[in-house]
Amino acid sequence: MNNSEGTRMLAAERHALLLTRLARDGKLVAKDIATELHLSPDSIRRDLRELAAAGLCQRVYGGALPVSAAIADYATRAGIEVASKDQLAQAAVRLIDPGSTVILDGGTTNLAVARALPPDLFCTVITHSPTIASALLDHSGIEVIILGGRLFKHSAVTCGAAAMEAAQTISADLFLLGVAGVHASEGLTTGDVEEAAMKRALASRAAETYALASTEKVGAMSRFRILPFEQLAGIVTNHPAHDPTLLELQELGVAIINAAS
Repeated sequence: MNNSEGTRMLAAERHALLLTRLARDGKLVAKDIATELHLSPDSIRRDLRELAAAGLCQRVYGGALPVSAAIADYATRAGIEVASKDQLAQAAVRLIDPGSTVILDGGTTNLAVARALPPDLFCTVITHSPTIASALLDHSGIEVIILGGRLFKHSAVTCGAAAMEAAQTISADLFLLGVAGVHASEGLTTGDVEEAAMKRALASRAAETYALASTEKVGAMSRFRILPFEQLAGIVTNHPAHDPTLLELQELGVAIINAAS
């Protein structure tokens, strides 16, 4: 593309190009795009700000990454990749030993886990999600402990000081962590700072933490980091095993449990 072609592009055309490249490559590097289009880096950064404001990408230093589908409201997320989450839930359930104590994080993926628990399972479930607690009403062998606090409606979980204090009184064998995004360089992320803090608090109370990442969350990110990969026992996902993000995570020593196999 020559200079005149780059400068004549309308903002809408640049936005469309940027989104196409983001979908193809999984990332955007502002200076590289600026060089290709013969535009200033400031022009590309402005485009990325506008796309991020519209919820179409997640800005990072030097460029942008795919935005997590988990920024949508709870009702919308409940209808995203339902079969994928159900498949993931079946693999996650196999991590729960009879008689153990497990913390179920909130969100639609862990709700699928709750619904997939065998009706004859005996265990203790600790959750800060009233939605997940209600899904276990008919499981007579499961003792349910709900952590109270301020209800964060986006994820249907409790957060805040009261919930954090309650988390310090529990201990568990396993924590199934819900995330908004999994990215090799940006880590495990979610969209709310208090929710991220609550997830860290819950992880600190479990012997092992597994992150659950349905396919649309791999390679995506949200605004706030949760945990370093070193604090995970592994990631349960049904994303294709040859995906660059998963291959890079394995090179970093992260255990990947493939729910699709």
